[in-house]
Amino acid sequence: MNSPLANADFAPTHASRARVLVADDDPGSCRFLCDGLDSMGAQAEACMDGATALQRARTEPFDLLLLDCRMPGAGALQVLTALREDALACSMDSIAVATTAELEPRDRQSLLDAGFSEILLKPCGLAELRRVLALVQPDRHDACVLDDQAALTTTGDATTMRALRLLLREELALLLQELEALSRDHAGFSERLHRLRSSCGFCGATALSTQTVLLQQQLLQRGATPAALARFRKALLATLQALDS
Repeated sequence: MNSPLANADFAPTHASRARVLVADDDPGSCRFLCDGLDSMGAQAEACMDGATALQRARTEPFDLLLLDCRMPGAGALQVLTALREDALACSMDSIAVATTAELEPRDRQSLLDAGFSEILLKPCGLAELRRVLALVQPDRHDACVLDDQAALTTTGDATTMRALRLLLREELALLLQELEALSRDHAGFSERLHRLRSSCGFCGATALSTQTVLLQQQLLQRGATPAALARFRKALLATLQALDS
């Protein structure tokens, strides 16, 4: 049986540019999100209703889906539920982010339980949009790979930060070697990711920390897919490169 990593594509779908589907029936919000994503090096495609968003996600491979919670025909939750249940959909395993102008605490948990990785509150700024884009292309935003200020705040001084990052470097090099075997051991992999989250937090490895959490969620829900493993491996390699620079 083939390994889940065997056929994984470790680059964004469209060369080095992440493809993003932006579904929002508000013209102003849609324009801001698309222009902001384009300015950050992504390739954004806009649609104005849920039915169109679902059709595009079924027929085209997108790296990231930004889905408004309230759209004509179907909202974010309905679109993602239908997409996740369609094994033939090109974007079945794409990272999805729900966008909304208002959010009740119970609605937030429902969206996360349904498979959304983040909820983006509108109106948002470019900083929030950059954080969302880093879910699929962390290597284009070096500050999102290693956050020195976050690491210094946690560790207290540069000497401790550097020592912990050396340990993280060793941990990631070993994890990279064992990744294929771990991908077949859900329980062992989940435990390994749990420990990795702590190391990432101490070292300010924000992009890898995000992908670690997302992969943990998927392991618990339905098992890791090749797309999720590819995103995790991509963040791991980007973090190793940043640690070596």
